[in-house]
Amino acid sequence: LWEHIRPKMPKRGRGKAGGLDPLSLPVELQTALQALYGHYEQTFALWETAGIAAPPCFIIVCNNTSTSKLVYDFVSGFFRENEYGATTLVNGRLPLFRNFDEHGNPHPRPRTLLIDSEQLDSGEALDKNFRAAAGDEIERFRREIVARTGDRKQAEHLSDQDLLREVMNTVGKPDTLGGSVRCVVSVSMLTEGWDARTVTHILGVRAFGTQLLCEQVVGRALRRQSYDPNEDGLFDVEYADVLGIPFDFTAKPVPIKPPPPRETVLVRAITPERDACEIRFPRVAGYRVELPEERLTARFNDDSTLELTPALVGPSNTRVEGIIGEGVDLNLIHTRDLRKSTLLFHLTKRLLETKWRDPGEEPKLHLFGQLKRITRQWLDDHLDCKGGTYPAQLMYQELADMACERITAGIVSNLLGERPIKAMLDPYNPVGSTLHVRFTTSKKLRWETDPGRCHINWVVCDSDWEAQFCLVVESHPRVRAYVKNHALGLEVPYRYGSRTRRYLPDFVVLVDDGRGDDDLLRLVVEVKGYRGEDAKDKKTTMDTYWVPGVNNLGAYGRWAFAELTDVYTMEEDFEEALKTQFRALVERVTR
Repeated sequence: LWEHIRPKMPKRGRGKAGGLDPLSLPVELQTALQALYGHYEQTFALWETAGIAAPPCFIIVCNNTSTSKLVYDFVSGFFRENEYGATTLVNGRLPLFRNFDEHGNPHPRPRTLLIDSEQLDSGEALDKNFRAAAGDEIERFRREIVARTGDRKQAEHLSDQDLLREVMNTVGKPDTLGGSVRCVVSVSMLTEGWDARTVTHILGVRAFGTQLLCEQVVGRALRRQSYDPNEDGLFDVEYADVLGIPFDFTAKPVPIKPPPPRETVLVRAITPERDACEIRFPRVAGYRVELPEERLTARFNDDSTLELTPALVGPSNTRVEGIIGEGVDLNLIHTRDLRKSTLLFHLTKRLLETKWRDPGEEPKLHLFGQLKRITRQWLDDHLDCKGGTYPAQLMYQELADMACERITAGIVSNLLGERPIKAMLDPYNPVGSTLHVRFTTSKKLRWETDPGRCHINWVVCDSDWEAQFCLVVESHPRVRAYVKNHALGLEVPYRYGSRTRRYLPDFVVLVDDGRGDDDLLRLVVEVKGYRGEDAKDKKTTMDTYWVPGVNNLGAYGRWAFAELTDVYTMEEDFEEALKTQFRALVERVTR
């Protein structure tokens, strides 16, 4: 049951959840309640006919206090307040569990009980007439307290919480405070001390991740009502009906061969022996760009191009056929009729509203004409529609935001020498370091690093090429130190469509570009085979925002970014090809 209703249930307790409607319980849960309640009605009638003094007990175990209150109100009834402050009774959907009669008056003795921490603390679980209606049982409870503890003061000053706990503890016992309870709604209620013998139905409205939890809840129904043997000297069979609790643990155990233990290594910075190889880096949280408000121009490159493909927009052609009759093609051909001027206006409007608008202020409408000119330039030269897609798909907000990000990056890249971009650092942890790396791993694919080239003792590799890359950089004469960005904390914020994401580059390499060991170049290296649209946005963010923004701070050294893009196409002499490409990369960034 829980797997089907989990996304629809409240995630927090009553203290933090907003106004929730008991009548909006998931349909699957309402069906489960009604199905189990239908059988409870039959059991209730049988017990009543047999003259059993206490009613059968129906237990509902919930995941949190919000769910327990919703279920409690659903089965027992609740008051709903309208917009004018007046309240009306919505009686419980399960008649035998209602705490109100047909006239809206509460029953002095509760038929349904809600037990959770918030209900105990509220003091509102029992009706104000309960003390009068249960006077004999309360007096009996007082005498028990005196006999058990000798404390007459405690017996004379019983709080509602004390009475509620006693009601709970005496469910199923005739002539006690809990003798009239038919349904108990609870969050946990798994303690072994609860010894009700009348539990006949259990509904689980929560996750059951362990065998022990399943057994504990089902165990509430394992106490027999009668221990009197029958004519054969045996106990009569007693049943309980259970829904919502998986019984996987009852399957036959399957013997499995325990896997051999794997070697675990501690990956850490070797300090102080390797502190000369420490790499420090800024932890960037965002970027601040001062955009011009006069003449706007843009400089686009290959990464500015957006390729619309079925992989990005979804299937562009679907064949639907019945068993009999002609098939139908569902495609996007009708969208090609969208006028280019309509798309241009829509895209420019979105660009103005999302990228050229200060918080709390109106869009800068005087820039509309210039942005429209640049947007037209981008649409003409850098929109590539493939696989049955059309420019009209840019009317989707997600794709429109992706286009706006490319256009804005083109404008910003044209301003790199005029208006400085500043990286905004994490206010609490502005600087990261290899010194803080420490974790354990049992992964077999790893590279033991050169003590003179890496602060960390191991590189945990995700593929063979990463181990090969470690060999190449350790043998390169210009490399002073390197580290893989694994548990390092180097994250690059970027936007992909409407969403903000975090990009983790592969390596950071300290390179001597001729300025000496006091002014090394910090080269962020990414090795890519296939380059999707997200890879373009990552590289654009590094080239246009992150690297210029960090370099403009002036306190974290000089940084550069480079991609190795042909790694996966190298089939012959992979090692030599990688060395050649890395040498060319170093020469390019150090010129």
